[in-house]
Amino acid sequence: MSTNREQIPLYAADGIPLGFRSLENAMRQVAGGFVRPVYGRKGHLKAIFLLQEDGGNPVETHARIGSRYSYLQNLDNGGRCWNLRTVDQRDEDGALVCTRGAFAQVVTDCTVK
Repeated sequence: MSTNREQIPLYAADGIPLGFRSLENAMRQVAGGFVRPVYGRKGHLKAIFLLQEDGGNPVETHARIGSRYSYLQNLDNGGRCWNLRTVDQRDEDGALVCTRGAFAQVVTDCTVK
């Protein structure tokens, strides 16, 4: 009979759970360099992640760089406030799609307590 400590969760590189492996099997995969181990604060193996297709680390160490949709705007009275950039885009047919309302609703939902 195996305990939870003997069953190690296996995840794809993007974080999708793929089931469990025995502790022995997980340690063999770590030793062979096939997976990336995750250890708990006491040094116990908590999980293993498959490597990315290019062999890179499956866990991102920092957020991806992208467009910033909000920025600080200087006001005439010397104050500052957050303002949103235009997020309108075009669909596959080239028609203008206004997503500002949906984006503003998400921001509102996230900031309401």
